[in-house]
Amino acid sequence: MLISLIIPCYNEEEALPFLYNALCDVRKEVTGHKFEFIFVNDGSRDKTSDVIRGFADNDADVKYVFFSRNFGKEAAMYAGLEKSKGDLVAIMDADMQDPPSLIPKMIEMIENDEADIVASRRVSREGEPKIRSFFARMFYKLINRMVEVEIADGARDFRLMKRQVVDAILDLQERQRFSKGIFAWVGFRTKWLEFVNTERVAGETKWSFFKLFKYAIDGIVAFTTAPLRLATYVGFGTAFLGFVYLVYYFIRAIILRIYNEVPGYPSLLCFILFIGGMILMALGILGEYMGRTFIEVKRRPLYIKSEETKE
Repeated sequence: MLISLIIPCYNEEEALPFLYNALCDVRKEVTGHKFEFIFVNDGSRDKTSDVIRGFADNDADVKYVFFSRNFGKEAAMYAGLEKSKGDLVAIMDADMQDPPSLIPKMIEMIENDEADIVASRRVSREGEPKIRSFFARMFYKLINRMVEVEIADGARDFRLMKRQVVDAILDLQERQRFSKGIFAWVGFRTKWLEFVNTERVAGETKWSFFKLFKYAIDGIVAFTTAPLRLATYVGFGTAFLGFVYLVYYFIRAIILRIYNEVPGYPSLLCFILFIGGMILMALGILGEYMGRTFIEVKRRPLYIKSEETKE
């Protein structure tokens, strides 16, 4: 059985030697299986490319794909899945925060037919800034209220999948990808392997607060139209408030004969609220359709390769 390990890399020259040595230990431990290590260099600006080429020159199991620029981790994972040929395929980070020591256990669980996917999940966020941990937890609570599938809090992209699962993921040709949601959406039997959060072995994190915020927005938009529906609800609500105020003004001015000191102001406010609410409602309805097609109709490739190992 061939097992493919996909490692997206962005400026990870310091961490890669540690990871490669750990993967070699796993290869020795798991007997009776062949491995391929697929490194996807996502437009790194350091010597990540040279390090990966060095691995490939000395190890026939090492494959790689280099991007022409930084296309993002989602594109790197997709490229690795496309290049993989394994019966089992795993995705893991290059910084050793996804412990390679879990791979033998993952393989054993799938071989025992316990699951089609063995996914990892952090049970703690020790070592992570408290404010980032807080917003991460709030994100999972928020998105799980919006989407139809459940995305586990602390879920990592680190998981081992059967070929059938990989093929199902590759069939999803959407450009705005949010893999945590995609993994949940395709279904299949999933077992969770929990572990305590570990620090990166070397280098610095590439995830700034702004990038994480953008990633969260991408995840929400990719798997739910709730924000667009919210615009629709706000439009209805605003229009309704305008109508209520119009009735209130009619009763006050016509029936009770209580006049405002500024003639015309209440009626103008009513019409502004009502018309503004109706416009916002119409934009929300249009957005339901336009938001889903805007990115997809461009049909831009997820990534552009500058170099890869030959088969």
